[in-house]
Amino acid sequence: MDSLTLFGLVAVSLMLIFYCLEHRDRLYILGFAASCLLGSAYGFLQGAWPFGMVEGIWALVALRRWWTSPQSKPTQKRKRSKK
Repeated sequence: MDSLTLFGLVAVSLMLIFYCLEHRDRLYILGFAASCLLGSAYGFLQGAWPFGMVEGIWALVALRRWWTSPQSKPTQKRKRSKK
């Protein structure tokens, strides 16, 4: 596995991880946007410019979602109901 392929694997893996964690905190949305930029760079570096363009657009969409998402609130522990 060459270094470019490893870079692409890391970029796409980070995209998946951050996407799955987006509901926990808005910083994960920002992480998703950053990993989309990495995926875009990978697409352009390997010569697949359509992939690079789409990932760049996804990064912009994710940045907008991060910008417009409400600030995080500390999570509260749920109280167990006594039966």
